[in-house]
This record gives sequence, structure tokens and C-alpha cells, in this order.
Amino acid sequence: MKLATFNVNGIKTRLPQLLAWLEKEAPDIVCLQELKALDGAFPQAELLAAGYSAIWKGQRSWNGVAILSKGAPPLEIRRELPGDPSDEQSRYIEAAVDGIIVAGLYLPNGNPRPGPKFDYKLDWFKRLHVHAQSLFDSGHPVVLAGDFNVIPTDLDVYNPKSWQKDALIQPEVRSAYEELLAQGWLDSLRHTHPEERIYTFWDYFRQHWQRNAGLRIDHILLNAELAPRLKSAGVHSWVRGEEHASDHAPVWVELGAARKAPVRKKPKAA
Repeated sequence: MKLATFNVNGIKTRLPQLLAWLEKEAPDIVCLQELKALDGAFPQAELLAAGYSAIWKGQRSWNGVAILSKGAPPLEIRRELPGDPSDEQSRYIEAAVDGIIVAGLYLPNGNPRPGPKFDYKLDWFKRLHVHAQSLFDSGHPVVLAGDFNVIPTDLDVYNPKSWQKDALIQPEVRSAYEELLAQGWLDSLRHTHPEERIYTFWDYFRQHWQRNAGLRIDHILLNAELAPRLKSAGVHSWVRGEEHASDHAPVWVELGAARKAPVRKKPKAA
């Protein structure tokens, strides 16, 4: 099974690029972020024609999340992150897909800081900690996937000094990500590429893509039930080089089959 996350940066604008990627790489499960579209504008028919069922929660501007799957449709669990009923931003969606709980998220950017947007980012992270712990402890295989808007370490940015004032690299944000991992989640891309400068985002400005001046801010985290199934992980960086591309590239993991519980034989009758 191949699972991927992709900040598509406008699903209407980049639908041709999304469909081309789905056709070439054929992931089984996909988490999308930054739909930038209301629910009625989601391209359900086009995705169905490409072989993907979907659930989604749209929103105007910078938000909107979705989960796609080949074959059986995702079974929706929730469409918001628990903990704040007043939060109307579309940043979280959760479903059961092929025996896995899939949580797709788009964590707030937090800029400019200091200010209310940075405070919202940290508050959202606290809510994520609480819910992620319940998911981790559920006993089910769980994946947290999406655009976390976190640069975890200096290895995950082309030049830390250039980003030292940005919300994505602040000590409080890095600490919040480390606290999440401390629950037991496996950062699949970093686990697979422990010493590699591997990026998932390249800004549109100053030739960042052409210079490979990137960031690693899109992550796929696996809980203890799912981590043993990890076979490989990577970035489909070719997508970023396409015409009218998103500033993100898809991150993917390949998972092995779930182990079947041994069948216990009934004792023979005396």
C-alpha cells in the first residue's frame, strides 16, 4: 500500500497536475491540503473518473482538506480537530480507509509572529497533542499526514539563518513537534533518510526550486501499530518541477501488508 500527502495549493487551479500525479504514481490513499475551494467546487467527478473516492471539507482562502482512496471510499470519522467548537478553519479530517485510521491535517502557518496567528498555531498544536494521544493509544493502525508547517531541525531547511524569524522554525514550534513525536509517533521520512537533506517545499521566489533551497514541512507520522509496516518513504519531487506546480511536492510511504493473527487450532476431543 502506498499512502501520500500533498499540499496541492488550490485544487481547482492545479487539478491537471494533481490528476497527472495520481495517474503516474497511483497512491492508494492521499491526504490533500490547501484546497482553496468551497465544498461545491470540489472536483468529485474528475477524481472518481481517475479511480478515487473522496471525503473533503472545503473553505475559501488558504484552507481545505481531503482524503482520497482507490477502491472503497473513505469512511468519515470526523471533520474537525476536537477541543475548540468555535474554530471554523478547515484544517483537519479523519477517516477509516482499508483498516487504517487516516488523519489528514493542515497545521496553521503562524505568521506573522508574535501575534494572534502564532498564538493560534500553538493552541492548535496543543489540541493536536491531546487528540493524537488518543489516536496513538487506540490500538488501531493510525497515520497522521499533512502539511505541519514545522521545520523540525536545521537539517530540514536549506539555510536556517534565512528563516530564523519565521514561525515555522521557532523553538516553541519545534518543541511542540518533538512533544508530538515523544508520544511514540514515527517520522517516516526522516526515519528512512536519517542524514539526508530532503525537502518537501520550495518557495516560488528567488529561484528556490532551481537552487534546491527547500524546507521539509510535510510529514507522515505512523503509530506503533503501523510503524512496523513501513517499507520505504520519499518525496515525488518531480511534481514541483512541472508547469504551474504547487510549491509543495507529495510525500509518500509504502506500507507492507498487515500481519494476520495466527489461527489457533482447537484441541482434539479426548
